[in-house]
Amino acid sequence: MSSYALDHELRAAAAALPRIDRTNVAEARRITASHDPGVPEGVTVVEHTVPSSDGHAVRLRVYRPDRRAREGVIYHVHGGGFILGDLDSGHLRNAEIAREVGAMVVSVDYRLAPECPFPTPVEDVFAGLAWVHRHLGGAIVLHGVSAGGALAAGAVLLARDRGGPPVRGQFLVSPVIDDRLTTDSSRRFTDTPALTRRDLEICWSAYLGSVTPGSAAVSPYAAPARAADLTGLPRTCVSVAEFDPLRDEAIDFARALLVAGIPVELHLFPGTYHGSLAVPDAAVSDRQRTEEITVLRTMLGER
Repeated sequence: MSSYALDHELRAAAAALPRIDRTNVAEARRITASHDPGVPEGVTVVEHTVPSSDGHAVRLRVYRPDRRAREGVIYHVHGGGFILGDLDSGHLRNAEIAREVGAMVVSVDYRLAPECPFPTPVEDVFAGLAWVHRHLGGAIVLHGVSAGGALAAGAVLLARDRGGPPVRGQFLVSPVIDDRLTTDSSRRFTDTPALTRRDLEICWSAYLGSVTPGSAAVSPYAAPARAADLTGLPRTCVSVAEFDPLRDEAIDFARALLVAGIPVELHLFPGTYHGSLAVPDAAVSDRQRTEEITVLRTMLGER
C-alpha cells in the first residue's frame, strides 16, 4: 500500500482499515455491521415494504427533509460487494443528502449474495424503484455506491427495457460494473486500501452464483458494462477514486455512455481510494461530498 500516492490526509485512515476476508461472509458482515446508526436531525424517517418479483417483502427507508426544496426522490442503493450492507449502511449520509438537497431519499434493503445471487438483488432494487414512482412521484435519481452502482445501473437498464418507471438520472460512485476484470486498474491495483482485485473476484463469484464471471453467459443487467446498447438511458454522473481497481471500468462506462449520446459527468478524485469519502476530515472528502450534493440538486432541478 505504501507504493500508492494517497492524499496525505487519507493515509492514516487507510493504514487503519481492517482486513476483511470476504470468503467468510458471516464474519465479514459482523465486522462491517453498523451497530448504532444514530438518529438524524432535520429529517423524518419511516419504513415501508414492497413485494419483489418473487413476493419477498423488501424494506425501504424513506428520509423526508423538514425543508423541501425539490419534489423529486433520490433512490439510494448501498454498497458492500453484493454480500454486505443493509439499511443502516450510509444511514446518516442519506439523511445529510436529504437535508442538503432538500428532497426525499429512499434507501432499499435488497437481498444479498451468496444466499440470493443475481437476479434477486437487482429485482429487489427494481421493485423499490417502481414503488417510489407509484407512491412518491416526481423525478427519480438513482444513487448507487460500489456494488450498489451495479444494481442501480442494472435497474436503470431494466426500467428502460421494461418501459418504466421513468428515471431522471443516475449517480454512480465507484461502481462495480464489469465482471471481466480486464482493465489496467483492475490488474495494477491488487492490494489497494479497502478493496483489492481478490475482493472483487470473490464478490463477483458470489453475486453471479452458478454463472462463471467473465463468461459470455453474464447478463448486462448484472454487469452493466456489458450492455451493447446504452441509448435511451438518463443523464449520468460517475465518480471514481484514483487508487481503486474499479477506476478504469467506471471511466470506460462513462465514455461508452457519451458515445451513445448520453449526457455524462465524470469526476476523478486524486489520491483517493475505494470508500475514502468516509474519512470526514479530509479536504478531498469534503470536496467529494460537496460535488455530490451539487450534482444531485442539478439532476432533480428546482421545486
